[in-house]
Amino acid sequence: MPLPILATLLAQDTAKETLERALARQRVHHAYLFDGPEGVGKERAALGLAQALVCERRASGGSAACGECSACVRVAIREGDARPLHPDVVVLERGLYGPEQIGRRSPEAQDLSIDQVRTLVLARAAFPPHEGRARVYVIRRAEELSTGAANALLKTLEEPGDRTHFILLSSRAESLLATIRSRTQRVRFGPLPDAVVEQLLVHAGSKPEDARAVARLAHGSMAEAAALADPDATRDRERFVDRALAALDGRNLGPLLEVAEEAKKQKDALPQNLAALAQRLALTSHTEVAGGALGLLPAKRHRFALAALAQLEGNASAQLVVEAMLIRMRNA
Repeated sequence: MPLPILATLLAQDTAKETLERALARQRVHHAYLFDGPEGVGKERAALGLAQALVCERRASGGSAACGECSACVRVAIREGDARPLHPDVVVLERGLYGPEQIGRRSPEAQDLSIDQVRTLVLARAAFPPHEGRARVYVIRRAEELSTGAANALLKTLEEPGDRTHFILLSSRAESLLATIRSRTQRVRFGPLPDAVVEQLLVHAGSKPEDARAVARLAHGSMAEAAALADPDATRDRERFVDRALAALDGRNLGPLLEVAEEAKKQKDALPQNLAALAQRLALTSHTEVAGGALGLLPAKRHRFALAALAQLEGNASAQLVVEAMLIRMRNA
């Protein structure tokens, strides 16, 4: 017997209780903003809420979808699919639809376009839900809405049609237009505990020891964990750490500058690489302390790695961040 999607949401008790209470009181808001890191359950919660709203068997005042009726089954995204099959649960995402499907001449390369909003939202706004229960729009990475698309949504967000709901998902909610934020009810999602990430990785087939190591680096995000668990990414990450540490003991700055140059070319992987470097240094410091030494040098270098991570989050140049970090570590 399949569980309702909302029942499978892990470690987001406050968000889950907020949605279940709204369903039970029949006071589901017309527009939500699910705010939190990538890979912590925001989309699962959105689909769980959508499933409950369109469920054919949910009793009045009930908070749980049955999980079994035709509507419930079609909300759950099947493996290999990018969106639900239910016609009243509509997903918007940059690049999800071909240009011909949304009246464009070219793909959406940089943002979620006004064409997608016009085709999927505005063209349907005057009509009731296809199957009569509710219509739910789920907007993935809402921070990628173009200015035109966001402005086109405003009136509909403020005065949606009967039984129409919007759920905006974002890991950078503050970058959304203030007018968008003001028209939504914010529900916050936090990072997952390492134990939950580890459990999910093992369930997906990872070895327990590998899952434990990855969970420590994933910052509570299954999206990061999935990338970290990839064997190729793991080899690249270990290579970066080995080269960085070797560069610290080089005769000159040549190897160090090469590591920084390579970091510029692999910017997307750099946060995980720096986190792995910080973890290796912390482990070295703990090992030295356990052996009777002070462990001061690796501890100091560990702080430099954490500082570099913080600088990178502030959109600093990847090459300059790594270069400055390694020079500080070398001179420590």
